[in-house]
Amino acid sequence: MWQGQQPPGDGGYPQGGQPNPYQQPGPYGPPRPPRGGGNRTKVIAIAAATAVVIAAGITGFLVLGGGKDAEAKDPKPAGHSTEPTAPASADNPRADGSPKPVVPGWKVVTNPAKGVAFDVPPEWDRKQTDWVTYVAEKDDPEDKPLVAMMAPALLNPTWCSSGSGDKKENMALAAAGSRSEHAGQEPEAAARANVEAWIYGFYTQPDKKKIKSGPAELYTTKSGLSGTLVTASSSGAPKKDKCDSDGKATAFVFKNPKGNEYTSWTIFGAKGVKDELPDDTLRKILSTVRLMEPPK
Repeated sequence: MWQGQQPPGDGGYPQGGQPNPYQQPGPYGPPRPPRGGGNRTKVIAIAAATAVVIAAGITGFLVLGGGKDAEAKDPKPAGHSTEPTAPASADNPRADGSPKPVVPGWKVVTNPAKGVAFDVPPEWDRKQTDWVTYVAEKDDPEDKPLVAMMAPALLNPTWCSSGSGDKKENMALAAAGSRSEHAGQEPEAAARANVEAWIYGFYTQPDKKKIKSGPAELYTTKSGLSGTLVTASSSGAPKKDKCDSDGKATAFVFKNPKGNEYTSWTIFGAKGVKDELPDDTLRKILSTVRLMEPPK
């Protein structure tokens, strides 16, 4: 198990060791605060050198400069803080100077820390670049992440809600984001681990056998970025809750802008439901993944 403080904004694995596909460390470190209500997915905003977070479903809370006492005194909606980390406007939470979309009418999602950009349709909700979303094992008291991504975009963040009060969970219809990968892992293994972990975490717990991943393929985006692509989906996931469904995921692993390590971009969502993200739209979003200059 990974322990220790990870620098804020670093979206990948710690050095050393081989990751478990269902226990991939997230881009942050202790302290691990109370879980809040949900365990479907957690969303975290890390501001500057402050990494005190409260995870509560996909809408969560953010506390800067405090722990449990601060949570009680000054809860903030997820993604908002008393001191935003980057200039933002109502229609564009990304920092000034973001690249232009390559699909007319769409909007750009950026992860400047990892040098990645992609486009999404206008109805998607872009989170700030210091957000992390992750999913944990159900009923894990330590809430250890199975897998995580940075700077996500969400399709219909409140697509399905269950529970009530502080135990309410909101589940997005689909999500996409990027992260660094373990330095010693091959691209195919990294891509397969990503898709299987997201599908297991969101849709098939506690059964890993309901996940089927396809063969790896070489893929090149419209920008000329080449890498390894793996897709996966589930069939027969348990449906004990109104938000339960099968899921699907696609992961694209490629060299980072410096060419010295791997980065992954992943998109996942509910399968076999009304308003499911169409595969042609998923592929169109994937085709826009491109590199941007990371900060020095």
